[in-house]
Amino acid sequence: MEYIYGSLLLHKAGKDINEENLKKVMTAAGITLDTGRIKAVIAALEGVNIEEALSSSQAMPIIQSTAPEAPKKEKKEEKKEEKKEEATGLGALFG
Repeated sequence: MEYIYGSLLLHKAGKDINEENLKKVMTAAGITLDTGRIKAVIAALEGVNIEEALSSSQAMPIIQSTAPEAPKKEKKEEKKEEKKEEATGLGALFG
């Protein structure tokens, strides 16, 4: 995950996202380098429009609980199975 954050930091700073720059960011952050992961992130981001990916991604919902939960009724509800889509491309890095 930290390699993705480093890549996003480089993107925000307007720097090229390449192995050398990502290594500098990771070293500056005090993270032990894993060259295999760095190469994998660089390869996965090749040809990706990061601005477009960020704008089309879904934001994670923020759940705030201010009151205790009410007791649940003992009613059986049918649960619908959701189909899990297999992640490809950039999404595969998080799976």
